[in-house]
Amino acid sequence: MPDVSAADLVLTGGRVHTVDARDRIAQAVAVRGGRIARVGTAGEVAPLIGPRTRVVRLDGRSVLPGINDSHLHGVWLGAMWPNLLMDQLAASGGHAHEAPSRLETAGDRRRAILRTADLLASLGITSYTEPGLGPGEDGGPSGCFGSDALHDYADLAAEGRLKARVTALMLFGELDGRSTTEDLLGGLRDFRPPAGVPGRFRVAGVKIFADGIPPMRSAWTDRPYTDGSHGALLVDGGSDAEREAALRTMIDAAHDAGHQIGVHATGDRATRVVADALAAALARDGRDARHYVIHGDLLSPATLTVLASNRIGLNTQAGIPVATEPMLAAALGQDALRDAWPLRDALDAGVPLCLSSDSPVLTPDWRAGMAAAVTRRGLDGSVRGAAQRLAVAEALRAYTAAPARQDGEEDVKGSVEPGKAADLCVLGGDLFGVEPRDLPSLPVTMTVLDGEVVYEA
Repeated sequence: MPDVSAADLVLTGGRVHTVDARDRIAQAVAVRGGRIARVGTAGEVAPLIGPRTRVVRLDGRSVLPGINDSHLHGVWLGAMWPNLLMDQLAASGGHAHEAPSRLETAGDRRRAILRTADLLASLGITSYTEPGLGPGEDGGPSGCFGSDALHDYADLAAEGRLKARVTALMLFGELDGRSTTEDLLGGLRDFRPPAGVPGRFRVAGVKIFADGIPPMRSAWTDRPYTDGSHGALLVDGGSDAEREAALRTMIDAAHDAGHQIGVHATGDRATRVVADALAAALARDGRDARHYVIHGDLLSPATLTVLASNRIGLNTQAGIPVATEPMLAAALGQDALRDAWPLRDALDAGVPLCLSSDSPVLTPDWRAGMAAAVTRRGLDGSVRGAAQRLAVAEALRAYTAAPARQDGEEDVKGSVEPGKAADLCVLGGDLFGVEPRDLPSLPVTMTVLDGEVVYEA
């Protein structure tokens, strides 16, 4: 009879970055039944090696928790790859780019999702959040964001074809566009998302678009743009006051319905109002809802205090400031940079911080995102916002343990600890052994999801 105590997989002889509460580093990890069975020295793990155990000699390689990209458009990425919006924007000098053909059928969408699945597995990504699929985009121009995509995800998850855990947010307005209180209230009342597939797919909440983005002068700001305007909320209304009241009503309704809420907000006025509205909703019932601000380009110190004191998260992309700071300064002036993408300040204030890619806006390669967070260096070599740089360990946590908390699954994933899911990323080197700018050069050599090898170089 087989030794039921033996591990299915052992990784040994390297550096295991556990990302636990103490950031402990081990030498080996054993996996059994899709869960982490033991973490420790090579000697401590060796007794779990049986005749049928696969043993991987790391030989200096390192092991991380599976990477969690907490804001990535999986259907859209599969349709766009390898084209990225930020690359197109740079190449075109800010002009419109050619969109891919519309995804018309379930087959089109499923192929895009599976293309993304293979790509992300090759990058060590074992979880991601699909931030905004739903009725608001059922007639959208790309075919990537409608409610049918939620059913495609659920079907693929049930078939065992996803190579990552997927969390989705529902969308009752237009992507990067207008929304109405009536559409959101009607969606909350009438729309029924597909049932989740345990461990692979679930619909967690609602995404709301508050405003646009500063370089396009569509973010809602306290400070004026260089043309004297202030932008506006995307929510329908006849005045700023009416639009703000409508946004607060939408946030209240989504919260009261029991949903997690992610709000796209970038301007300093938008982020301030959103933070206050989320805090007010949380104060009514004390629910640990894990609400969060998406992007948060401009965040005043007072807004960071509101986020931190209410445990409202910030989900942002470190590659955006290094790519677009000159555009923001041109739109709002150099003074705006004081509150621009304050990652260091947010973390120091106690704001739950997640780093993500927003792919296909940026590359889904988290190593590039980490390098940007740690160096704040753009492709031209310029360092932008040096005071807001993170340490490597902080950036790693923002791609692993922090997104697990955002998903409400910190007891399941996000760190390499006994009892948690065996979601692992193996690198052909060590994050802490290279210059931060060279992080993207570290190869991913293996990706493990629930103890199963889903990628191996």
